[in-house]
Amino acid sequence: MPEASASLVYVCDQWEIDLGRRELRSRGIPVPLGGRAFEIVTVLVQSASEFVTKDHMMERVWPGAIVGEGTLHVHISAVRKALGPDRGLLKTASGRGYRLLGSWTPQQRETTASSVLSSPVRTSGAPPPNNFPPLISRLVGRAAAAQSVRDLVSAYRVVTLTGPGGIGKTSLAIKAVRYLLTDFEDGAWLFELASLSDPDLVPSTVASTLGLKIAGEISAESVARAVGGRHILLVLDNCEHVIDAAANLAETITRLCPRTTIVATSREVLRIDGECVYRVPPLEVPTSGQAAPDYIMQYSAVELFVARTKALNAGFSPHAEDLASIAAICRHLDGMPLAIEFAAARAAVLSVQGVAAGLRDRFALLTAGRRTALPRHRTLRATLDWSYELLPETERRLLRRLAVFAGGFTVDAAVAVMTDTGFDASAVLDGIANLVAKSWVALDKSGGNAHWILLETIRAYTIEKLAEHAEADVAAEHHARHFRDLFVPQERGARSSLSDEDLARRVREIDNVRAALDWSFSPAGDHAIGIDLTAAYAPAWRHLSLMSECRERCERALLSLQSDATANTRLRMELQIALAASIFITMGPPDQATTLLTEALETAEALNDLHAQAGALSMLSPVYAFRGKYARALIAAEQIEQIARRIGDPIQLFLPNQHMGASLFVSGRPHEAQQYFERVLRSPAAPEDRRDAFYSNSNDHAVARAMLARALWTQGFTDQALNEARLSLKEQGTDHPLRLCRILNHGICRIAMVAGDFATADREIARLIEVATGLNALLWETAGRLLKGKLLVERGEFAQGLLVLRDAFKTCDRTGWHMSYDEFKGALALGLAGTGWLDEALIAVDDAMAADREGADGRGWYAPELLRIKGELLLQKAADQATLAAEDCFNQAAQMAREQGALSWELRTALSVARLRVSQGRRHEARALLASVYGRFTEGFATTDMQAARTLLDGLPP
Repeated sequence: MPEASASLVYVCDQWEIDLGRRELRSRGIPVPLGGRAFEIVTVLVQSASEFVTKDHMMERVWPGAIVGEGTLHVHISAVRKALGPDRGLLKTASGRGYRLLGSWTPQQRETTASSVLSSPVRTSGAPPPNNFPPLISRLVGRAAAAQSVRDLVSAYRVVTLTGPGGIGKTSLAIKAVRYLLTDFEDGAWLFELASLSDPDLVPSTVASTLGLKIAGEISAESVARAVGGRHILLVLDNCEHVIDAAANLAETITRLCPRTTIVATSREVLRIDGECVYRVPPLEVPTSGQAAPDYIMQYSAVELFVARTKALNAGFSPHAEDLASIAAICRHLDGMPLAIEFAAARAAVLSVQGVAAGLRDRFALLTAGRRTALPRHRTLRATLDWSYELLPETERRLLRRLAVFAGGFTVDAAVAVMTDTGFDASAVLDGIANLVAKSWVALDKSGGNAHWILLETIRAYTIEKLAEHAEADVAAEHHARHFRDLFVPQERGARSSLSDEDLARRVREIDNVRAALDWSFSPAGDHAIGIDLTAAYAPAWRHLSLMSECRERCERALLSLQSDATANTRLRMELQIALAASIFITMGPPDQATTLLTEALETAEALNDLHAQAGALSMLSPVYAFRGKYARALIAAEQIEQIARRIGDPIQLFLPNQHMGASLFVSGRPHEAQQYFERVLRSPAAPEDRRDAFYSNSNDHAVARAMLARALWTQGFTDQALNEARLSLKEQGTDHPLRLCRILNHGICRIAMVAGDFATADREIARLIEVATGLNALLWETAGRLLKGKLLVERGEFAQGLLVLRDAFKTCDRTGWHMSYDEFKGALALGLAGTGWLDEALIAVDDAMAADREGADGRGWYAPELLRIKGELLLQKAADQATLAAEDCFNQAAQMAREQGALSWELRTALSVARLRVSQGRRHEARALLASVYGRFTEGFATTDMQAARTLLDGLPP
């Protein structure tokens, strides 16, 4: 800086910009501002209120360097922060640059040794002095973090890197500032404070390392005065155990030494004026469920694990299976670098799989630190012990209790687990704030409400401490009671009412609920708490499509409840309905599901609870339908309709429409079914009212559209059917995978197949199987496999189709769920015929017709097609008697299709008869019959059946 400029002080109201001392002052008091940030202020004040473009600013402040706009924004933010309430003085013009507002008057003053700072002359080209350790290994995965720290260090006077033990604060600080050494003319110095047992030694340690000559008492102020105007960087490493002394020194130096910058690493922030806090993040870890090697290897936590393992075992080369285990290890270790390095050291000896298996006892496993590391960094337990011992006993006790939360906690929840300790809400909140400041607890910002978490490694450590102090069962009981009270209605007889917010709260707390239930049903637990909580949480399991878990939890609760003859009958009823729903989806024993629902219905009738009656019946109807008992399903649906009219709730009046539509369709009444589905679609959605969330939402438009599509196709409206099937997928989205399975099964998978769009059918059936398998929803997985087998038969791949169908039928026979038995037995018959097994094919179709007679008195939705298929099989026998029997089947099929209003089945039958008439030489008769049916269609002319009819008609005489 030219000497003339160095003697200038710019003044505007209370503010002064002293170019000689490189100070920004407010009312004569220096405001901490980093070196590069002060350069920005200098450029702006010397530009006489003119706009300074971004490019010009970067060229002036970082001459010859390439910096991004992000770096400039960090420094502009630091200047605004320094200006405080007058931050409006710094004006930003989007796309133009920056300007410093106000009337800044330059004042010349006499230059003195105390007013202008100078540095000792250093030999040209010699690097600034420093005591930083040499680089031994590359710091993996910290490039972005290091750049952020470098930007902050050049923008602020004091930067504190904070985070839990093992997160890599020291390594990151050294990596970041190493690139800034040339910015500090008088050097950069690292002060390792971990070995200090006496806080009073902090100033003398700094003085000794810097070689300061101090006469008299060594204190923070005497050290600061000795540093004076030197342009230096001080790194105070590991301040947490001497935090007050370190904060006092940093604050004093910041006040008295305008050209000194301080970087601190600490598990607790300094809390001084001008401090900028950087919370060191963990390394990035792969999300669960992603197994692709390229995906896993792009994460910094995995990169560190592999690099450190290779350094200790040159022959290590991870395979795909290893990478999946490494990803899981990194997730369990929260991306914490120190823990990952320990795990990598063990993997070099034990194998990756051995480390993955041993993480249950992570503190015994992760003990292979570097020999050169500080003692407290040589094992994971020692790292955490160091921080734990620094806490006051009140905070240790709170921390131990917080370990009981498996999925984070709110203040209310934390207060609940401290009930027996005398801590009130205020004390708990203060304690949480202190633990956050000391990096034991982290704030989870993913939810709408304040929610705190313990990293998994920290929680594992504090759970051990909880057990050591014999507090585990007490804390677990308070924890379980809190979530029972949070979710269970205050009045057991009151009707359950769940808003979207209620459901979201339940979903958010799933891990805590699981922990509460595990304790409740343990030998030391309280079964009554677990039973109440299980019943209250069932809607959330269903919403999350976790039906296997719902089944397991409800069965456990019912076993405990049934041992008590005086148990709450309403509670038993709720559990029975929830259990039956989960048995249905997981293909558990159908007789058990039916019995549970029948008993629940009897209880609901005894209690005169109409909503519970509707709930039990709404599960009974599909249970009957998926067992092939269509007549009983229709009776149950009719009962729901009667109950809904008694309730009188406009929303509940639409409850039976879905069930009536479904039951009428499978009973061979598609037009009536269509009317019920359209009523559902005309009804308004009620997203805020999930009162009956433990059974199907009566107002489910997407499912109604899918089932409407089937009713429309059956009646010959193929284009409309395809449109509704596609709309059902669009309306549903992917937010509820269990409902998506229903929509795929009832809608596009079937409609695309019968329309001849085999590519779409194949894609959506594969999607159904994939989603259902991921949910462990065996019902929908089996339905998908049955559809897959039918599609293969339709495409002429008979042998493969038979394999798939037979495998799916084994599941049906084993479980007792004969879903659409008539439809898929018909497909099996066609597959057998296609491979030459004609007799077996006739047996299969007779089995299907017997099932139809049992379930729907021989008049189910697929009955006309079964009769047509049997007729085709009989024709293949090539005997006169078989021909007569075939014609009788065709006549019955056509008559039944007309009675049902099933024009699509009627067309298929007309095609079969027309082909027979052509083979008999009765071509005019064939044309008349087929044309009379074809002429009644108004759409769907591009489908397979319609094109086959058109081709045949074109070849027949007029």
